[in-house]
Amino acid sequence: MRGNNVNRKHHVRALAGLAVMALVAASCGSDSDSSSDSDAPADTEAAVETTTADTEPADTEPADTEPADTEPADTEPADTTAPEGGEGFLALPAPDGEPIIVGMVNTEGSPGLDFPEISESTRAAVDFLNEHGGLGGRPIEFEVCTAAGSPETSQACSQELAGKDVEIVMLGLDLFPGYDTFTASNIPVTGILPILPGDYTANALFLGGGNTTTTAAMAAFAQQNFDATTAGIVSADNAGANGTEADLKNALDAAGISYVSIKGGDNETDAGFQGLMSQATADDPDVLFSLYADAGCIGTMRGRSTLGIETPVITTAICSAAEVIDVVGDEAEGWYFIGASTEESGTPEADDLQAILESLGFTNSTELGLGGLGVTGLLSLATIANAMAADGEEITGASIYETLGASDGAVNWPDANPFACGAAPAYPTICNFIFPIATYVPGTGIETVPGFEALDTTPYLP
Repeated sequence: MRGNNVNRKHHVRALAGLAVMALVAASCGSDSDSSSDSDAPADTEAAVETTTADTEPADTEPADTEPADTEPADTEPADTTAPEGGEGFLALPAPDGEPIIVGMVNTEGSPGLDFPEISESTRAAVDFLNEHGGLGGRPIEFEVCTAAGSPETSQACSQELAGKDVEIVMLGLDLFPGYDTFTASNIPVTGILPILPGDYTANALFLGGGNTTTTAAMAAFAQQNFDATTAGIVSADNAGANGTEADLKNALDAAGISYVSIKGGDNETDAGFQGLMSQATADDPDVLFSLYADAGCIGTMRGRSTLGIETPVITTAICSAAEVIDVVGDEAEGWYFIGASTEESGTPEADDLQAILESLGFTNSTELGLGGLGVTGLLSLATIANAMAADGEEITGASIYETLGASDGAVNWPDANPFACGAAPAYPTICNFIFPIATYVPGTGIETVPGFEALDTTPYLP
């Protein structure tokens, strides 16, 4: 049975974990071509690496972080109370306060580093909020500067935005953010996810944790749901996938899970994917991790099904995308998706997201791709700002940032999980460590795994 026959009564969210594998695929070209139906052997020899870990999960204590010491502007809080009987952003009136300028730096237009969907989707979220509450009652003016994947263009963007009196910056995917310029201009910086090691100790706060927290969630779920002590890994052999694999190995070491790692090509034939899955499960591991994306999701799912492998597979939310499930159907049974969840239609969050999707011409949140990170990031900031306004607090970029950094009652959108900036001392800029986990259910589709609606990854961070 194919996915188009599945009952789609649930709204599928695959936003929280999209960044990792989508970024690998986009920036390194790891899975941009469709897998072949040929039965010929793969062109590349799989590399095998085995290791055994005997460490216990680390006990990490939340860090004592101090919020930024900034002075709010003299603005009056606006009334963002929902009209009687209404819920969610859709119920809020149009903002009528003083406009707030929000800046974004995003990498676009360079080969392998072109993510316009982030700024486009974030702009759609801005338009939506400018009809429904703004940021705590303040309408949003959105300034986007596009970098080209070089330090020079990122620095130019930071200088440009500083000259436009922005009150807060959202980083899209920016490899070399101009942190020093923003700091010198007293402009607080938030980001959708850290990319390079320097991001983890920068003067910024990230709403997601990228590879580090996603792979920690993979290890945590393997241990907590399957009591796993052994694992297999399949991944492409390129710079992006190798980085993700390194983070996963660190998380597995922290969890005390030994592993065998099998590397294949960026694109494999059906026989090639079968060979990878066979080698990775040759020693009958408790779980299998797949770090392939896009066409690789289809190839690995079909390979496992064809060989009759029953080992459960843990992967990222990108493999739960409709374009994957519609192809493989019930061959996705036994797969678990980090960062994907389901939500009954008709909830305030689902209705809000649907309004944004319709403005972009989309029907499903998975169609947002990386753009979903911009939407959830901006609406998370709006959720914080609206709660502040309801408490009579002044709304500025600095005060929103301070509230996020304090993590005292601040929650993300749409899951309402609490932010915990600084909870991991080694990664002080990360604010979100919680992941939902979903699986494929024949006859129904993607469903959240009971008991794993909000998995905390902090004990599994390397």
